[in-house]
Amino acid sequence: MASIHELTAAELAASYSGGELSPVEATRALLERIDAWEPRLNAMYRIDRDGALRQARDAESRWRVQAPLSPLDGVPVTIKENIYTKGDPAPIGTAANLPAAPQGADAPPAARLREAGCVFLGKTTMPDYGMLSAGVSSAHGITRNPWNTAKNTSGSSSGAGAAAAAGYAPLHLGTDIGGSVRLPATHCGIFALKPSLGRVPVYPPYMGRVTGPMTRDVEAAALMMNWLTLPDARDFMSLPFRPVDYVEGLESLDLKKLRIGFLPDMRAGLPVHAEVRAAAEAAAKALAAAGASVEEMKSFLAPEMLDGMARFFEARSFNDFVQLPPERQQKVLPFVAEWCTWRARSFSGRDVIQAYAHVMAMREAAVAACEPYDYVLSPTSPILPYEAELPCPGNDPRNALPHIAFTVPFNMSEQPAASVNWSFSADGLPIGVQLIGRRFDDAGVLKLARAIELLRPAQKPWPA
Repeated sequence: MASIHELTAAELAASYSGGELSPVEATRALLERIDAWEPRLNAMYRIDRDGALRQARDAESRWRVQAPLSPLDGVPVTIKENIYTKGDPAPIGTAANLPAAPQGADAPPAARLREAGCVFLGKTTMPDYGMLSAGVSSAHGITRNPWNTAKNTSGSSSGAGAAAAAGYAPLHLGTDIGGSVRLPATHCGIFALKPSLGRVPVYPPYMGRVTGPMTRDVEAAALMMNWLTLPDARDFMSLPFRPVDYVEGLESLDLKKLRIGFLPDMRAGLPVHAEVRAAAEAAAKALAAAGASVEEMKSFLAPEMLDGMARFFEARSFNDFVQLPPERQQKVLPFVAEWCTWRARSFSGRDVIQAYAHVMAMREAAVAACEPYDYVLSPTSPILPYEAELPCPGNDPRNALPHIAFTVPFNMSEQPAASVNWSFSADGLPIGVQLIGRRFDDAGVLKLARAIELLRPAQKPWPA
């Protein structure tokens, strides 16, 4: 048997069923793995050793009589700090909220995984308010990339990305409002799915905000989706529940019947790094060689749309910031404080509505551009991982989000989008590609991601 931290969720469950391994043994091994990595990565906000072992013992008892709660019973998971779990504080990445009171209930995604019997190892780190695509936080410090600890994980699901790459668990749960599961996925070499808005019930819901699985393999994410998509009345923006088995038929996609758009350059935000473009082009060629019809698309994203999105986010965060008393404002990461105040403090109501209009124009343009195609392929991020200590590439709080041009449009268009690793840079850093589907076609995006897993070049061993 492979080392426990190398086993997928499906392999762990099979080993439980066959008696080769117990949930308690797996949990202990992964807690040891966390202990070995954490001094260098800082991916965990809280580690619940006693609770995890208690849940593992309960799962072990169920597997012993072949009565698991689900195929994920006893499989360890980490959960992003801002996804509420009963009894755990959630400072949302900022020292301004410390000390934070324990939460009284699980958020919907955490509740579903608890019902499935997953073992909660603990909570992963995130930046202040989740409004940085980086692993820098006033509350948690700096989270580092396992492939090269001098490099950034991206964010805001920074701890989840690092934890997945380092083998802390087979399953991880993140959130995404502008790229926050997909950007860590590309920089950490893992898989992540941003579901269609409302597919996975969340609380509180918000425009563009989703919770999604982050894993080393596509099948594990599909297993999670079978539970995460169950209904929860607290999400007043959720989609009607559809009883879909996301694992069944995962390898059934007929590439020869697909028309795929290839979007190599958004021509907004940061320019695309040569190695990133080469990886995306190689993925497009592989799909074409497998029989798909692949044609290059022009960008639909105007710079004023991306700036409108940035202004909307700034206005939203400024509203949160100014509600804090001065002594708590001083505790917010200075970069974030400047980012959300430098121009938002002078916004008029008309300025905010104009920004929102650009966001809606971006949404319309994204849907229209994707409409002729079954799926769209693009880079996930235009850049390779940057320095771990920087809150954003370029370190400019007045231009903090230039690297989200490939990801944020699909939050606002509510389309499912995933990042799957394709290859590695000359320096050994992961490079992912993004797969975008039509709205509500989450199952199809997972199937295409599995096809990419099978088509991609041989992967490097996981960081040791």
